[in-house]
Order: sequence, then C-alpha cells, then structure tokens
Amino acid sequence: MVDKTPGRIRRMFGQIAPRYDRMNHLLSMQTDRYWRFRTVRIVPPQGSAPILDVCCGTGDLAFAYRRRSDASAPVVATDFCHEMLCVARKRLERSKLDRMTFLEADTLHLPFRADTFQIVSVAFGLRNVVDTDGGLAEMTRVCRPGGHVAVLEFSMPTWKPARAAYGWYFRNVLPRLGQWLARNDQEAYHYLPDSVGQFPQGEALLDRMRHAGLIDVRQHRFTMGVATLYVGTKGESP
Repeated sequence: MVDKTPGRIRRMFGQIAPRYDRMNHLLSMQTDRYWRFRTVRIVPPQGSAPILDVCCGTGDLAFAYRRRSDASAPVVATDFCHEMLCVARKRLERSKLDRMTFLEADTLHLPFRADTFQIVSVAFGLRNVVDTDGGLAEMTRVCRPGGHVAVLEFSMPTWKPARAAYGWYFRNVLPRLGQWLARNDQEAYHYLPDSVGQFPQGEALLDRMRHAGLIDVRQHRFTMGVATLYVGTKGESP
C-alpha cells in the first residue's frame, strides 16, 4: 500500500513546491493546462455564489475558476501544505486578481458551513487524501444543493496499445526524470505512479461519489484516458 500518512504527504509536497508548476507542465507536456481548461468549461461557474478548490497546491485550478467566474463570485482554495500555499499566494499577488483566498485546511475537516459553494473542485489531489470517501463526503457537505463536485484525476487509458505505452512512460521515465529534476528525498515522482495505480478509477470512483450523496454522476475522459474528470450534483435537500 502507498504511504499516504499526512505527515509524509505534507513533507513531500512541501519539498517540491518551488518547482511544482514547472515540473507538472514539463512532465505532462503542457496537457495539464488543457485538462483544467476543459474542467472549467464542463463544470462552469454560474452567478455569484462562491467556489471552493480543495487540495489546491499552487492554485492552478483555482486561478482558472476565478478567471472564468462572475466578477462577484469569490474563489476559496485550500491545502494542508503550507509551502504550496506560499507559492499560490505569491502567484496571487502577481496576478492582481481579487476575491481569491488561500487557506490552510485539511480536506477531511473543511472549516466551512454546509451547503455553501456552487462548485467544489479538486485537481490531482483527492488521491493524496488518506480517506477518499471522507474527502468526498466533506466536499459534498460544503457544496450547496444543486451545485457540483468535480474531481480531476490521473487515470489509465483503456485502449490497450496506449495503456501499455503510457504505463511504461509513467512507471519508468516519469519517476526518474521527475526525481532527477526535483531532487526530492521523499521520492515524490515514484509516489505518483503508485498512488495513481491504487486510486479508484472509472465506475469505481463514480460509485464512491454516489455513496457520498451525489447524483447524476458522470465522467469525461481526456487525452485517451490519461486524465478523467468526474462530476456529480448535490441533490436538493428534502
């Protein structure tokens, strides 16, 4: 089993925070930008209700939502890694965007009232939460009725030739290249393929979203299935 104890995850991502954005864009050959672009269009903000992005890292998806949202719709982003938030806040200062807030918070214990946000999103972070079901339950709790929970995550292609080629790159090239460039003693880029391999994908994750109380769950596969966006709607209160 992959070691996802909070202390290890926090240290690991804290060490790679200064190079995190550059590494993501390099190792994905810029396609991570496209996946976020598609996410904010498949699950678009509407009106002035707030938006929440959890496990935000350095804030890529949160910034994408702020640029897409109504001028009066605040965006809140949370992460439990202080170093990642430091990078995100410096990016915010440079961006001159307003109505954005970065908070240090654990996705399993979000400091918000129930039924608050029109969208609750997470990009490549839910698999790092030690309790997937608990994370989905918290995301659903703070989402308002009729709002959406969006989970963007790595996945494996279903077409066998693509799956074989990508699997080889993911397990042999990416960890070595990422580790060499990041020089991280917690082996972040060896952790990546292991955590993706053990994270529920496809219908398995949709079932967990249903269990969390979401309805109309669906998935959108990107780039031959290298990444998948899972979307669910919070039902109206009885």
